[in-house]
Amino acid sequence: MDIYSTLLEVIDMRSFSNLWYWIALAVAWSTVSHWVIGVPYDMLQKAGRRGGQAEIDFEDMVRINCNRLLYIAGVSGLWMLGIVSAVLTTLGLLGFWYGVEFAQAVFLLLFPMSIVGLMSLNTAAVVRDRGLEGEALRKRLSRHRIQTQFLGMLAIFITSLWGMFQNLSHGVLLR
Repeated sequence: MDIYSTLLEVIDMRSFSNLWYWIALAVAWSTVSHWVIGVPYDMLQKAGRRGGQAEIDFEDMVRINCNRLLYIAGVSGLWMLGIVSAVLTTLGLLGFWYGVEFAQAVFLLLFPMSIVGLMSLNTAAVVRDRGLEGEALRKRLSRHRIQTQFLGMLAIFITSLWGMFQNLSHGVLLR
């Protein structure tokens, strides 16, 4: 027996029946909901509890990340939009038209993440344009985090339904 066939026997290489895919999905959504426009959520909580220097550090970090996101969007936003759209369209066609399970899995991971990216750009623009500070800034970022978590729950739910459908239709549970 060669090493490749042994690995394929031990590790199921199909996406939705692979434990590593579900771990990656959970880690991705956990990370995205913790880092609100590039600022860790615990910094927001610390700024609200302690104030003072923690509040100043938090506001500086938000200002830096908002300016960074909006600069990148202004300089290369159209290129990024085109490339991301092409990649998502390719994955969607490969996955759902041609039935490539790996493309389905990657699409179901990346499509909601692209929505989070657009939400982050919107939040960054609102923060900069309105000059939000203090309590108003914390409320806006908390709202963004809740929206991200809701989108994550919906995306994980849809992905798990689709994954169960794929596993049942391929007879993984009937082996």
